[in-house]
Amino acid sequence: MMSFHVFADGTANLPKQLLEGITLLPCSYLVNDNQVTYTGDIEDFNGHEYYEGLKNGDKIKTSLLNTALFLDYFTPLAQKGEDIIYVAMSSGISGTYNAAINAANELMEEYPDSFIHIVDSHGCGFGNGILALKAAKLSKDGVSCKEAAKILDEAVPHACQYFTVDDLNFLKNTGRVSGVTAQIGTILNIKPILFGDSTGHIISCSKVRGRNNAIKAIVNKYAEKRMDTEDQTVCISHGDCLEDANKLAQMVKDINPKANITISQHEPFSGAHVGPGMLGLFFWGTER
Repeated sequence: MMSFHVFADGTANLPKQLLEGITLLPCSYLVNDNQVTYTGDIEDFNGHEYYEGLKNGDKIKTSLLNTALFLDYFTPLAQKGEDIIYVAMSSGISGTYNAAINAANELMEEYPDSFIHIVDSHGCGFGNGILALKAAKLSKDGVSCKEAAKILDEAVPHACQYFTVDDLNFLKNTGRVSGVTAQIGTILNIKPILFGDSTGHIISCSKVRGRNNAIKAIVNKYAEKRMDTEDQTVCISHGDCLEDANKLAQMVKDINPKANITISQHEPFSGAHVGPGMLGLFFWGTER
């Protein structure tokens, strides 16, 4: 018996085997002006086709989840006085968090017996996915919603996420790097190591030359920051570069044989901004 309901959405990157106790909200995006509805299960997402399309010039337009969608899902539970936690993509890169806050405030005013908490993950992909997994475990263990909300908010700075990209032009197109930086970086084979900072914005913490050095730099972050706790969840997502993901997983295992590693394609929403060849590592650490 779950003590509260846990919601996430398609940006959480979670495969079927990890979804117990988590309800995923559907999302939609446009591919060359054609709408795609995404249920959220990463295994239903054809990452190879999607990232090949990006390479070949497909235009992707993503949109936030709106308040009406949250009301549709949350209202029947609030009417019964049941409690809800929704783990949102970072407020630093999407308006979805604010849309969920508006729905929660409206419903708690109308149904005061219901407590609804929105977690700002300050992350994306498995960055909010691992927080949703933690929320589901807290609910399964019988922790109250208000106590779980406090635990999850305090856990946000420990949800580490480090990634690199293969083509800086995708970040350029979304304003993450300048055109000059992208051009020089491409010519010199410069690979940025990126992470979500304490405000949920994507920033670069270092730059290295070459793909192999980028993978080593990500692994070094894991070695430096990982927490030796009971929860050894480690997640790796990739923009259709499974070989590199497997290489990264083996390097993590070499450091920590107890790591429980999940590998999957990177979800389509932030995938449109980081592009093919994105490779990310997500884990519980001492700090971001």
